[in-house]
Amino acid sequence: MEDGSLETTVREIAATLCSFETTGGNEASAQKWLQGTLESAGFDVYTWEGDAERLASHPSFPDDPALIDTDGRPSVGGVLEFGDPEAGKTLVLNGHVDVVPAGRGWEGDPFEPRWKDGRLTARGAADMKSGLAACVGAAKALESSSTEFDGRIVVESVVGEEEGGIGAAAAAIENPYPFDRDAAIVAEPTELRPVTATEGSLMVKIGLEGRSAHAATRWRGASVLEAFEDLRAGLEAFERERSERVVHPLYESYPIPWPVCIGRLEAGEWASSVADELTASVRVGVAPGETVASVERELRAHLEGVAREADWDGIAGPTMERFSIQFEPGVTESDEPVVRALQTGMERTGLSETSPRGVTYGADSRHYVAAGIPTVVFGPGSIEQAHFPEETIEWESVERATSAITEAAHVFLSS
Repeated sequence: MEDGSLETTVREIAATLCSFETTGGNEASAQKWLQGTLESAGFDVYTWEGDAERLASHPSFPDDPALIDTDGRPSVGGVLEFGDPEAGKTLVLNGHVDVVPAGRGWEGDPFEPRWKDGRLTARGAADMKSGLAACVGAAKALESSSTEFDGRIVVESVVGEEEGGIGAAAAAIENPYPFDRDAAIVAEPTELRPVTATEGSLMVKIGLEGRSAHAATRWRGASVLEAFEDLRAGLEAFERERSERVVHPLYESYPIPWPVCIGRLEAGEWASSVADELTASVRVGVAPGETVASVERELRAHLEGVAREADWDGIAGPTMERFSIQFEPGVTESDEPVVRALQTGMERTGLSETSPRGVTYGADSRHYVAAGIPTVVFGPGSIEQAHFPEETIEWESVERATSAITEAAHVFLSS
């Protein structure tokens, strides 16, 4: 990373990372490459892996350690120190290296990055390998500046964000560095706007049991599908009521601030039999200021009320149990120094939309916030490209993010 080649270096890092198929559990090769790249660029590098036993006690993860895949999944942190680092602050620039599976709908190999008309297309281009590359570029640009100040900057590439934040949660639970962290910027795709609130999510499976019968005499059975119509209407009512009752100033523009999504439905065993068993997999939005547990209690009480009112004949339930991962919401106050520093950095680089906002998805920022580390989410690209086929990012937004994060880090570490 010689002076004058920063833009090329950021492009190369982003494209190379996108060439690795870093789906869950397959991040090691990319992390090894990035570790070597950071070491060659003068970073002091630290690595860590999550401890499944410890993560199982964390509210985001399953209680059974066997369900948390941590082996051979290193997270990487590169550190640059300035002046007397002990006399200054430490700022973490964080990104995740894992991606969701590519799926169908691509015009080419999703792990062979393509450049066209100033855009990068590949799985992970927007979510969020370009943002991670911008973090590396910002750290090196800061190192090349002529201003003298004390402190540290850390560039993190963590694993398992799509599985609850394995690398970030591990770093929050047990600091992998021999120094404290004062603040963080997570470079998720936010369309170059600062995000200070991320929504949480409750993941549950809702079950019903009925009575089977032959299709030719279906009146002898009790179909769970008919009962589920009441449940579905009840979930819609729950969403509407919460949208009206639970308010937050950063979510007023959303038509549905706390969405309830029935993402999967499994029912019945055979076309010629009355469906006697049903499981619905449901995601429920959790507002900043709430907890997953409090929304879980609300939903359970609501579903019990639906069942009482419906008075089903021959139907047992509904049952409700958690599954997969849970996301607590995360909020950083807008007057935190890291937020003000980012806003200043944005203004200095010509970005005018500096007002903090909230988003209806979760991010690794919540783990750092829970550990007492004020964190703001800011990065290039749009979440609308995340998880989509032909995932694409405008490279100009990466350049602007790199510049804004550089200035933000400069302001934060100089204050």
